[in-house]
Amino acid sequence: MEYHHASEMNGVVSEYLNMHIESTHNDLCKEKDSQKLSLIEKSYSTILSELGEDVSREGLLRTPLRAAKAMQFLTKGYKETTQDILNDAIFDENHEEMVIVKDIELFSLCEHHLVPFFGKAHIAYLPNKKVVGLSKLARIVEIYSRRLQVQERLTKQIASAISEALEPAGVAVVIEAVHMCMVMRGVQKMNASTVTSVMLGKFHDDPKTRKEFLALTMRK
Repeated sequence: MEYHHASEMNGVVSEYLNMHIESTHNDLCKEKDSQKLSLIEKSYSTILSELGEDVSREGLLRTPLRAAKAMQFLTKGYKETTQDILNDAIFDENHEEMVIVKDIELFSLCEHHLVPFFGKAHIAYLPNKKVVGLSKLARIVEIYSRRLQVQERLTKQIASAISEALEPAGVAVVIEAVHMCMVMRGVQKMNASTVTSVMLGKFHDDPKTRKEFLALTMRK
């Protein structure tokens, strides 16, 4: 009885210590995030001042803070991983036919000018005895688009993440996007759009499979 009681006590103490460690870690992370937010806010204030604005006027009093929070949200993908979101969402399933999720809206920031580009992603994979919750494909797009990006790399990262997680027979990703760095500045072409694609596995090796994917995704 004494041994059993001691074992229970050890379990309670261990659980308490783990909770305390996790709580301390979370507090440190929040403090670090707060410090980062303050630094970004100061940087935005400096930028506005150097542009000739009066940061003390009513309309701009909270703009540096709002901009800092917005930038943290727009780049929150740096703090997320595919492992986090796919943890309990991969299932054994005897299915080998093509799975397509199309028209996934995405918003990202061009790393060259820090202005938005936005559009849609089309994803397909050929299961190899494993399938993933469909919403998780959209979450993968979200993780990588919420970073400073170029469209070419974004397309490849999405395809690679799905390939590594599911080990399918093939993965295909197509992204169609409008870049505000081409619309608002530079060449200022309102109707220009950019299409990028990555084909892995059977989508790369088999023209018929690739053609089927493109026919299904590009159909309006």
